[in-house]
Amino acid sequence: MTRSRRETVVFKHPFQIAGVARLLPAGAYEVVTDEEMIEGLSFPVFRRVATMMLVPAEAPHASAIEMITIDPSDLSDARRNDSIVA
Repeated sequence: MTRSRRETVVFKHPFQIAGVARLLPAGAYEVVTDEEMIEGLSFPVFRRVATMMLVPAEAPHASAIEMITIDPSDLSDARRNDSIVA
């Protein structure tokens, strides 16, 4: 059994995240986390399998969206850096 969780993450400043070789613009980004249930326990427990982020595609396809796989710790770092930029 798998499930997907979605959340919106807002960046106030342009940012970079590992795995993306370009600067991403400030704005709201959808983050999707896929999790699978660990079988055999007496209570439901889920393990993260993948985390993806929807980002604008590179020029000349800027009107398109691409889904990239990211590391959750890289996302945390990018959010922390965004909060301390003056």
